[in-house]
Amino acid sequence: MKNILCYGDSLTWGAVPDGDRHRYEDRWPTALGAAIGADKVRIIAEGLGGRHTIYDEFSLFADKNGARILPTLLASHQPLDCVIIMLGTNDMKSAVAGSAIASATGMKRLAEIVLNFPYWADYATPELVLVSPPHCVATKHVELDPMFAGAPAESKKLAAHYKRVADEFGAGFFDAASVAVASPIDGVHLDAQNTIAIGQGLAPVISKLLKL
Repeated sequence: MKNILCYGDSLTWGAVPDGDRHRYEDRWPTALGAAIGADKVRIIAEGLGGRHTIYDEFSLFADKNGARILPTLLASHQPLDCVIIMLGTNDMKSAVAGSAIASATGMKRLAEIVLNFPYWADYATPELVLVSPPHCVATKHVELDPMFAGAPAESKKLAAHYKRVADEFGAGFFDAASVAVASPIDGVHLDAQNTIAIGQGLAPVISKLLKL
């Protein structure tokens, strides 16, 4: 049995474009586990709405800085065989970072944390997979349209930058935009079909990496 930590934002948590939450079985970490097989993997989903890679946003109640909470999760969920990180969408907010290169800088730091963490006892360092999120799309949403100004164009650059970071660290890579499209309802979140597609698309990548 392999332990897999899925670390992300509202796309991992399962936010629906209209403000609700997807059913458990419709979230991509659940779909990933189902596609590989419940007898082979244990999926640990750690998604938090508004989470960034390494940036702060103090307008929100919870700590949204992905670098600050990640070490705690690595410690609490170890031993881990694989860590999957899909972050960067919230970095696209113009008031936070607003650029793909800034997200890649953040993802590089997260990779360093995972691969250099002092795991207990004889626990091996887990495999790492970086996932570039689906592109933001144009929307008429009264709040998210101005909040993510410029994000539809900038988010299309994430995959190339994340692939470079993954190659630098010898990590796996998956472009979620190759299988999923954000809803124009809010320009960011996914319907059930698209979030399931991410889990199913990741399954062969993880199965090969972990030799399942």
